[in-house]
Amino acid sequence: TYVQTGVGEPRKGSYDYGRTANPTREALEASIAVLENGSSGIAFSSGLAAIEAIVKRLSVGDHVISEENTYGGTTRLFTKIMSRLGLKFTFLDTRDPSEVANAIRDETKLIHLETPTNPLMRLSDIPKLASLAHDADALLSVDNTFASPFNQRPLELGADFTVHSSTKYLNGHSDVIGGLIALRDPELTEELLFIRNSSGAVPGPMDCWLTLRGIKTLHVRMRQHNANGLAVARYLENHPAVEKVYYPGLPSHPQHTLAAEQMDGFTGMVSIDLGTLERAKTLTEHLSIFALAESLGGVESLISVPALMTHASVPEERRLAMGINPGLVRLSVGIEEEADLIQDLDGVLG
Repeated sequence: TYVQTGVGEPRKGSYDYGRTANPTREALEASIAVLENGSSGIAFSSGLAAIEAIVKRLSVGDHVISEENTYGGTTRLFTKIMSRLGLKFTFLDTRDPSEVANAIRDETKLIHLETPTNPLMRLSDIPKLASLAHDADALLSVDNTFASPFNQRPLELGADFTVHSSTKYLNGHSDVIGGLIALRDPELTEELLFIRNSSGAVPGPMDCWLTLRGIKTLHVRMRQHNANGLAVARYLENHPAVEKVYYPGLPSHPQHTLAAEQMDGFTGMVSIDLGTLERAKTLTEHLSIFALAESLGGVESLISVPALMTHASVPEERRLAMGINPGLVRLSVGIEEEADLIQDLDGVLG
């Protein structure tokens, strides 16, 4: 809390209680606004808390269209929590704008995307979907966690909200949990600030400071993540043990052209299909550099099996329909030496 200059006289007009205002948090918010070319930023205690705040703007009966292949925690938030409060959700493949257009109805207030998606690396055409949303008097929210502002800035492409789990690339050191929203509309900013203050999902100043520390090296780290991600994806694409590689930087990716249009780089996130859970376990449990762990975007390389880890809360039928099968492996390629990473993978894949 803060010592006040007089009764009902907060310091500098706003510093009365840490949940409402904090200078370190405000520095982080100013930073994400600049990185995303927005006019304001809002910090939260987690990425899910940031998404929740956007959805909390809505009222009973309002309708949300969401990309079906989102982070499992987002799917769980929408289906298990927010739907109980009277909101309606439609999950579909937002790669096809016509599917989105057909799903819009009078009650539609929000379209929520991940692009690239977690873990299948699907892309959505942000300008087209922004146009569809705005024509329907709805708003567009884009989770930009996988790309980072270094590689993609959704506000420049028409989005109303850019969301980050700042736990990931922005912090970059796997020692913080946090979320951020960047936006341009002053009224939306004030609305979300009110929701955050009322709900209490604020990050502590130390977490904000650690994230600011990480952002100082974002450009250097992302160049290496991008380079290593592409190198690992190329190696895996040519390996006979790998049935499929999901990486938008490869010309073989069905949306490579779109990726090149709306992204400046393709990140360090790579997913592969090894066919069976047994093969997935053999790889993920016997590597030396890649650590078997959830999360992503840190300087160290991580590997996981989404069906049993990050997306275990998604119903099996829905997971399989999207292609998240037990043999799918997700790699968060770090900034170690490229040759060392490939040697680590090759030592197990053979």
